[in-house]
Amino acid sequence: MDRPVTTSADTPLRVWVVSDGRPGIENQGLGLADALAALRPVELSVKRIGWRGGLGALPWWLNLAPLPALSPGSDIAPPWPDIWIAAGRATLPLSLRMRRWSKGATYVVQLQDPRVPSSAFDLVIPPKHDRLQGDNVLPIVGSPHRVTPARLAADYERFRAQLEPLPRPRVAVLIGGKSKAFGLSPERAASMAHEIERPILQEGGSVLLTFSRRTPEDAKALLSARLRHLPGMIWDGEGDNPYFAFLAAADYVLVTEESTNMTTEAASTGKPVFILKLEGESLKFRLYHEELERLGAARPFGGAFHSWTYQPLNETTRAAAEVLRRYDARAGNR
Repeated sequence: MDRPVTTSADTPLRVWVVSDGRPGIENQGLGLADALAALRPVELSVKRIGWRGGLGALPWWLNLAPLPALSPGSDIAPPWPDIWIAAGRATLPLSLRMRRWSKGATYVVQLQDPRVPSSAFDLVIPPKHDRLQGDNVLPIVGSPHRVTPARLAADYERFRAQLEPLPRPRVAVLIGGKSKAFGLSPERAASMAHEIERPILQEGGSVLLTFSRRTPEDAKALLSARLRHLPGMIWDGEGDNPYFAFLAAADYVLVTEESTNMTTEAASTGKPVFILKLEGESLKFRLYHEELERLGAARPFGGAFHSWTYQPLNETTRAAAEVLRRYDARAGNR
């Protein structure tokens, strides 16, 4: 049997989240799956794929027989899911064939801009700043994510003993780093540390500092050394990750400009979000930040904190509701 089992509103939808396992990519798919599960019973499977012999570095159209080319443990085999959620270039050889393999029964959702015609999928969910359009394209502000009020509250409880005594304002500082368009040199890290330190000292607050896998080691070491004397917490990558707890505890959030994921997650909290400048420029990211400013969620960081209110971003739930609407409409027409 290579077709999904037909489901009703009371029967769990069999949902696969497929990626190469990188957390920033996988979490987008998991965020959408979590939002689906909040609206409909879901049986979730997470599939982390790899390719034999360096095929993953080749263009998707050179991978002519993808199933035999998967590395051991990829676990892509029938029975196929009801909904396939994939993200990242590595998944394209599979996503592009899933409708044929399932004889049209699997609803194929591709996150981000796949850079192939969107007609190859049932639905493409890219960030608005990619400026992709089409009947089966659902642009959203930022990216799908796993930040929910319940998740924030639960993670805050895990770190309450460390966070509760910290003086306010508590400032979460989310540092990314190197990307195609942006960089973070030691010089910029030093000036960034000064920009962050000064208003925290002035207001008598505390810092909640965390880094991403893209943060250069020299920049990480410099920022940690320059900000360690402040009250607060600096996560060094060891032990439990307090990222969601930091978002829950924060009065303000600072986030570097190159990360769609971290910025979207911060803007989903409803707390003032300030964008930290890196080295480099990007039209797409400028459009994204302008959209966040238009929505009242984020502003450039000018060296001082101030408060405002806005409607927290809830694009992941909106995308999940649209996936289910389209899935149900197609199922009803079969």
